[in-house]
Amino acid sequence: MGNVKMIQPLTKTKPDIRELTLKNGIRYPSDQELLMLILNMGSPAIPVETIAQDALKIIDNFPEERILRELQAIKGIGQAKALSIAAAIELGRRRNDFRGCRISSPADILPFVKHYALKQTEHFITATINGAQELIEIRVVSIGTTNRTLVHPREIFAEPVAEHAAGIICCHNHPTGVCQPSIADRESTRILQDAAHILGINFLDHIILTRSDFFSFLEHGLL
Repeated sequence: MGNVKMIQPLTKTKPDIRELTLKNGIRYPSDQELLMLILNMGSPAIPVETIAQDALKIIDNFPEERILRELQAIKGIGQAKALSIAAAIELGRRRNDFRGCRISSPADILPFVKHYALKQTEHFITATINGAQELIEIRVVSIGTTNRTLVHPREIFAEPVAEHAAGIICCHNHPTGVCQPSIADRESTRILQDAAHILGINFLDHIILTRSDFFSFLEHGLL
């Protein structure tokens, strides 16, 4: 038939993890693939899959305080990538470390909400508590301006009722740095306390957060 060159059919490129994650959601990737997303790319000599696999071994086998240092020792991971991975781990820990923690005083909730004190606008947060005084969930209910956030009892108590919560703690930050309740803060606390009483949910505290301090309505005898 002469020198006829057969044309090979083009093979479809396999979707990469970014495409698959965008299609299927952030729960889709494996732990190694999540690290690949954080790293974004490998080095000229080492593919990102290998670097992610090495990083996962570090995360699985070293205590928290050594992870950042050990990550930087991996070939293909510099300081910036090591910091990105460590920051993602810490963010996940802050968001999920609270479940089941026992709350016996206002100070016990602070490690899980203090990062909201850094926000430039007011964030109103609720923490739901079960009958054993353990945290069920922490959520942002409303985001306002630099000195005001609007909340309604309906928004505050919808989830606690659905979760059959025994109690609730409300928190909000003061970006102005003034760690004292305003007249509006006192009035909204009274309204929420009355609503909690009607619903049979214990209104345990309302805490105001600033970068350097906190104010507990309970500790100051305002509940």
